[in-house]
Amino acid sequence: MPSRVHAIVVARTGDSAAAQLSETLDALRAQTTPPDAVTVVVLGSGAQVRAIDGIGHSVEAIIEARATTTFAEAVALAQPRVASGSSVWMLTHDSRPRRKALQLLAGSLERSPSAALAAPKLVRYDDDREIVSMGVSMSRFGRAVELAADELDQGQHDAAEDVLGADVRGMLIRGAAPVVLRPDPGLGGADEGLDLGVRARLGGARIVLVPKARIGVRPDGVAALPQREAARTWAIRRAQLHRRLAYAPAFAVPLHWLSLLPLALWRSIVHLIGKRPGAVAPEWGAALAAMLAVPAVARSRRAIRSFRTASWAGIAPLRVTRTQLRHRLDDGHGSERGAVSELHFFSGGGAWAVLAALVVSIAAFFPLLAWPSIGGGELLPMQQAVADLWNDAAWGLRDLGPGIIGPADPFAAVLAVLGTLWPGSPSFAVVLLWLGALPLAVLGGWFAATRITDRAGLRILGGVLWALAPTFLAALVQGRPAAVLLHLLLPWLFHSAAVAHRSWGAAGAASLLAAASLACAPSLAPAVVALWGLAVMAMLAAGRVRGAVRVFWLLIPAAALFAPLVYWQLRHGDPWALLADPGAVAPLAQAASDAAGRLLIAQGFPSPDRGGWEWLLGGSFAPFAFLLLLPVAVLALTSALSPRWRAGFALLATTMAGLVTSMIAVGVQVSFAQGEAVAIWPGTGLSFAWLGAVGAALVTLDTVVAVPAFRSAAALVTGVGVLVCAVPGLLAVNLGEAQIRNGAKSTLPALVAAHASDDADSGTLVMTPLDDGSLATQVVWGPSATLSAQSTMLTTATRVRDDSLAADAVDLLSARDFDAAAALTDRGIGFVLLSSLPGQSDQARRMSETAITAIDQRAGFVKAGDTPNGMLWQTATTPAERAQPSHAQNALGNLIGLGQLIVVLAAVLLSIPTRASRRAARARSRVVGRSLDEPIAPRRADGDAVATYTDAHDTGAQGSDAQNSGAQVADARDGDAADDARPAQSGPPARERQPEPAGVVSPTAATATPHPAAEENSR
Repeated sequence: MPSRVHAIVVARTGDSAAAQLSETLDALRAQTTPPDAVTVVVLGSGAQVRAIDGIGHSVEAIIEARATTTFAEAVALAQPRVASGSSVWMLTHDSRPRRKALQLLAGSLERSPSAALAAPKLVRYDDDREIVSMGVSMSRFGRAVELAADELDQGQHDAAEDVLGADVRGMLIRGAAPVVLRPDPGLGGADEGLDLGVRARLGGARIVLVPKARIGVRPDGVAALPQREAARTWAIRRAQLHRRLAYAPAFAVPLHWLSLLPLALWRSIVHLIGKRPGAVAPEWGAALAAMLAVPAVARSRRAIRSFRTASWAGIAPLRVTRTQLRHRLDDGHGSERGAVSELHFFSGGGAWAVLAALVVSIAAFFPLLAWPSIGGGELLPMQQAVADLWNDAAWGLRDLGPGIIGPADPFAAVLAVLGTLWPGSPSFAVVLLWLGALPLAVLGGWFAATRITDRAGLRILGGVLWALAPTFLAALVQGRPAAVLLHLLLPWLFHSAAVAHRSWGAAGAASLLAAASLACAPSLAPAVVALWGLAVMAMLAAGRVRGAVRVFWLLIPAAALFAPLVYWQLRHGDPWALLADPGAVAPLAQAASDAAGRLLIAQGFPSPDRGGWEWLLGGSFAPFAFLLLLPVAVLALTSALSPRWRAGFALLATTMAGLVTSMIAVGVQVSFAQGEAVAIWPGTGLSFAWLGAVGAALVTLDTVVAVPAFRSAAALVTGVGVLVCAVPGLLAVNLGEAQIRNGAKSTLPALVAAHASDDADSGTLVMTPLDDGSLATQVVWGPSATLSAQSTMLTTATRVRDDSLAADAVDLLSARDFDAAAALTDRGIGFVLLSSLPGQSDQARRMSETAITAIDQRAGFVKAGDTPNGMLWQTATTPAERAQPSHAQNALGNLIGLGQLIVVLAAVLLSIPTRASRRAARARSRVVGRSLDEPIAPRRADGDAVATYTDAHDTGAQGSDAQNSGAQVADARDGDAADDARPAQSGPPARERQPEPAGVVSPTAATATPHPAAEENSR
């Protein structure tokens, strides 16, 4: 044994730390071979340490240091008190060495002359059977890897001796070792033991493990990693980067230093894909800290160089290989804790339902098969190039109006994504959207139903009910693209948001879908924000902080996309305009804001034709059409009395939020079309309400109606009622009762379109005489007014954006003598189009005739003639170039776009599924809100249309979700510890559970005894 051992104990201040330090000093005195000297370094005031009974007889000195001093710095403070040739035993106030610990450590150094360090086995402070740390290695790129941690100690690692490093707590340094072989303060509190092992190897020595020497430690000790995840991630990454700069060859250090920020960007992307968003900020913080710690790196390199005698080749065999690392971090492919939740999309009939809906859609919209584009209603042509679509989605110069520079509606980004799916002809993508609307709605409804029921028949029913919703068919018939897209997005939003608290993958997908849904229907924002706020508060009240953070993320991308538009509207004093429907505005038929109109909305119809029954059968039957939807309402209300009443209440709250939104929205007029105020479309709120109603009805059918025959009958009556109600909407296109039609490639005459194809900045002044004697003007840039170029900044404007242009347009038709052509060409306008509204009044007709005569008499205009779009004139001189944004405006636009891109990209990366996230999702029941005492339906051999289909795996999965609370359908037993898919950790051997046979499960057995997987998932 060395002649002398000097123990350095680093302690925090405080009553608890003082009590633990007293126990540690007692353990030192009880050693079979006690240390010769003990020095205590207190991080803070040492008054409480000095008050310990007998402290003067136990320690030779007490050193006070700042509370922020790291373990390595504290050891360096005590080093001058260590006698020359003395071994150093590094401890903390929370470490309690067992009786023979020092004797065994010192003996190992005596038996191993080449060893400079001896490390003990760290165990839990109150349980010697649990290993906290025993040996550390590192990967090829310097990642620290624990060789044994958080395992039951069964002696499985006692044969290990030769390792690369170990935890610094309890480590004994040979007295003959050079003084530089001490913990490196530049590491910042992590990887000190690993770094000491690497330095010892480079100095021709090594570290030995002494498994029989045990020291109990606490997880919150001085030398332990921080408890908070962000701080722990920062410390680990900071130490890794410091070691990389300290170990690298001299010529490679500048390259490593320059790569720190690009590497942080790459690793941030990897973190987001790996569903670890909390590691992004620490990653950048660690990179910046490493870049600024040049003096610390220089000191570390000098220390290594002062005694290095060996090469890195001697360390290579002790590194962890990629295969070993993957094996250690893999939690076992295919291990789903006994519960596997499968979709059964094909075997459960979902695929057949989608295929049948496709056939119905082709029959209902058969004329669309020959249409290159679709028009009518609020439909307009799309931009011809995908790049132009994305330009319309960015902040900048708008393609409508007199040179307006500002933010785009978020709906333009949704249209850009849609047009990108068919880049050859974005307008045809809208035709495909209409043709695929019904099957896509069935698909979305089927997947949304998987969060409510495992029964194949009920899932199909959910898809059918969602596709045949009266508000959806009304939007298809009237040509409302925003409402159609919203209805297709809502079930997917429900499918992902219902489990957003479980994983970052679901939260990322839900955040993108929420942003797209609100972009299509800003009027839903109050309802969505209210439900979102209730869900966050419910999570916090239940103590699920991680779940609350994930739910909180849901509206961040939407906020980023809407922020520029919110600022614009608030700056112009019109906050109500934020609720306006995006896209083109047209005065289409919709429920009025009077009592009769709101009664119509309460019955589920957004338009006065009551789903088409007014024009199909007349007024005798139409008032009773709502009775066809009554079964859905009755089943939905019954869900509040079901065993899954929490889910029922949450879905009913969604229904009420949607209905209230529709009732209020129908009376809010913030958009204008040709001088006429247009109310917000109430169908968006009804789609939201229909989502909750259908979900609540499925809860009732899944839990209340226990007899399969009754369940089948109730589902059949409900489905047939909605199907009959949808008949007029499905026949409208073929009977000529729909507002959609074969669309033109351009809303402007062919001459303008041809000229603008060569000059995209060519402007056209469109003037339209109105029935009240006023004149509506609009400037269209390019070959056509397009759907993505529409902006609520213009459609909600309550005052003229350019008074001088409006004055010139009026004077153009008056007797005022001025050079009208020059006034227009100076603005970049080369064409004047006088259009007319269908069924115009005599006053408007006379105004049109007067306008034609006035313009014909103006010099500088060449009459192009009468076109299908109206009378057209072209200026005789070439128009000037359109005014472009300034450099400052372009810079602002780029900055806004970059910020939005970062947020959206983060959400996209979070939503990308990985093997671990898929495995974690399959290990949890898809059904949300199911309580553990809820009967699990059996799998029936004969399999009727609405019976449950549950195999042995599904039976286990069905018990995995517990009670629902809050506005969001949330899993009540979701705990923070089970939120993420993490590497498996060895623990006490659990009782082996045998899976049930894949045969028929009797209802009695399923009800009486929960499946073992249900017990596992209920924790």
